[in-house]
Amino acid sequence: MTEILYITLIGLGAGVIGTGSGAVIALFIRNPSRTLIGFLLGFAGGVMLAIVLTDLLPEAVEAGSFLTAFTGLIVGTAFVLIVDLKIPHFHFFETTEELARFIRTGTILGLGIAMHNLPEGIAIGASYVASPVLGFTLAVTIALHNIPEGLAMACPLCAGGMRLRWILFYTAIAGLPMGLGAFVGASLGSVSPFVLSLSLGFAAGAMLYIIFGELIPGSQNSGSGHAGTFGAVFGTIAGVLLLSVI
Repeated sequence: MTEILYITLIGLGAGVIGTGSGAVIALFIRNPSRTLIGFLLGFAGGVMLAIVLTDLLPEAVEAGSFLTAFTGLIVGTAFVLIVDLKIPHFHFFETTEELARFIRTGTILGLGIAMHNLPEGIAIGASYVASPVLGFTLAVTIALHNIPEGLAMACPLCAGGMRLRWILFYTAIAGLPMGLGAFVGASLGSVSPFVLSLSLGFAAGAMLYIIFGELIPGSQNSGSGHAGTFGAVFGTIAGVLLLSVI
């Protein structure tokens, strides 16, 4: 139980610190360029893709079998798809002059981020059970990935005139579900190799959907020129190198 609590705190820290850091950056940048947002989102997607393909999925297969890992991947993808369909997304850089709409944009985006943080937390929890090194690497990576999300959430709130303390508060809250997800992932992952394989596969599927459904398209839509593409390429290389070193 002590280990599960520790993993939960790791997941909570990755979520809250990640999105909160994005908000802090937004308070200084206020109006970040499309190039910067596109590069950061692409970079985060590339790093996450490297971890899914080189560590998360192989660990899932090794813990159980290809079938259990693949089943978990399909369920994880379907779960985030349902979340995506039920929670409408208003992406960053909405063109409107109404301050109220900026607030609404940031709030709805924050809700989507919070919902996506749950399966990412499950990824952290299940990964820690499989390998503390993998779990730590994933937690750091997801925390980094949450920085541009927190930035994207905070900037519309800044543009809408929301007080700074409330911006920090709401962006930090968006990271809380990651702690719950880490608890669930650690609890299920410690039951049996079969459940661990399903959990890792679920996490991989959820992350793949977020990568290709949110981060990569977001990097292309938000960025100018090839910023998102370069971010994704450098992020993938950095992810592979990070896993090789650790």
